[in-house]
Amino acid sequence: MRIAIIGFGEAGQIYAQDLGKVADVRVWDKKFDGAQAEHLLGVAAKFAVQPARSLAEVLEGAHLVLSLVTAGNALDVAQQAAPLLAAGQYLLDFNSVAPETKRAAAQAVASGAGDYLDIAVMAPVPPARLATPLLAGGQHASDVAATLCELGCHARAASERIGDVSAIKMCRSVMIKGLEALTTECLSAAQRYGVEEAVLRSLHASFPSLGWDQQLPHYLISRVAEHGVRRAEEMGEVVKTLQDVGVSAAMSRATQQVQASLPAQMATHDLRYSDLTPFIWQEALDRLQPK
Repeated sequence: MRIAIIGFGEAGQIYAQDLGKVADVRVWDKKFDGAQAEHLLGVAAKFAVQPARSLAEVLEGAHLVLSLVTAGNALDVAQQAAPLLAAGQYLLDFNSVAPETKRAAAQAVASGAGDYLDIAVMAPVPPARLATPLLAGGQHASDVAATLCELGCHARAASERIGDVSAIKMCRSVMIKGLEALTTECLSAAQRYGVEEAVLRSLHASFPSLGWDQQLPHYLISRVAEHGVRRAEEMGEVVKTLQDVGVSAAMSRATQQVQASLPAQMATHDLRYSDLTPFIWQEALDRLQPK
């Protein structure tokens, strides 16, 4: 089986490396023509996957096409791939975007010969990698989910309608990304007042099963520090998801701002996430406090 992967970021690299052990994997990223080309092509060589020179080349002969790009590029990729897809090719849209965005992408693909599948990634791809839970939606969801499972993925058909699994993912993100943002805001303030230990004890007393006295705060804030830019972009799609059905999305708009804010603060201090690892939330936020 030949698999094409569009987008060679963190998730794209993980899927390329692991699927490359059981299939012929080819990858393409628009950054192959940019400043990061040498690094990305080196990663492809290390994983023994074939880099393509264009979108058309990566699609040639592929059975499954995995789109793993940013939320802002998801629809463009589907529209550009649509006239290039042949009969029997499936475009699997793994991107975290609003249901209406997925439906627009599906409509674009339907204008050509290929087929479109809505895929919702229901947990961070690292550390579970191929075992990350996937929900598939669309007319061929059952067949494609079965194929993904044969390749080592953890996929399940959840709906024959495009947009349903995306709605599940987006509504879940209201809570997950919101909890990350709330924790970042809560403990940033608590640390500046010097009461962070008392706040954590109180949170643990109220919710003893969550791990507020252990690794949970470190994990939640680290997700914002490492992935806040991408998460803020995803929250823009969450806002659209909610507004499309008449929900105000006030909390999700605020979450988007907080998710973007922490990486922006890091940038002003010339800090990369790697500079903060192993990640200890108290140490990380202390380095960002105004002096």
